[in-house]
Order: sequence, then C-alpha cells, then structure tokens
Amino acid sequence: MAHLFSYGTLQKEQVQLETFKRLLSGDKDILTGYKLGMVEITDPEVLRKSNQKFHPILEFSGNSSDEVEGMLFEVTEEEILQADEYEVDDYKRIETVFKSGRKGFIYVGK
Repeated sequence: MAHLFSYGTLQKEQVQLETFKRLLSGDKDILTGYKLGMVEITDPEVLRKSNQKFHPILEFSGNSSDEVEGMLFEVTEEEILQADEYEVDDYKRIETVFKSGRKGFIYVGK
C-alpha cells in the first residue's frame, strides 16, 4: 500500500467512486512548507467528476509555518496511476514526508 495526500477534490466521495470504484480510507495529516493556490480546470471529464471549475494546487513555499491540512489515504499502486489520470497536466506527483512522519505522494503545480 502507498499513501496519497488529498487536499482538494479527491476527498469528495463522488470523485473517489468514479476514479477508484471505492471510497478511500485514511487519516488527517498536515503538509508543511506548502500553501494552496488555485488552478482553472479545462478537462471536461475532471470538470464532470469534481463539479468544480477551479481546483486547489500545492505551491512549495519552504516556510515551515505554511501548512496544508488534508487526508492521507491508503491506495494501491494501481490506484496511484488512476489518480495520475484524474489529475490534469497542471499537476505532477512527488513523494514527501508529512508532519506525522509518514511518507506519501502529493500533487504539486508543475
């Protein structure tokens, strides 16, 4: 199992069901050194699933007082690839360590 951090639309049940065919389980966690921006989504499939034109996007600040709260979900390797398809080209996936000390993947702005 891998960990995938969601700070936005991947926390929505509808998005999880359509992307992974199940509801994800996980715990709240905090990402330090990032802040949230917004990105306009133009992909029709992602717009349909999320029902949101603007999605949050992580921006690295390097400032330890900047924190983003979210959910650290347990996912399979296959589900990571499904999440990659859901996240549009404005995002890239990287691995990092969270405030809890656990490792997981995040999607940041390219």
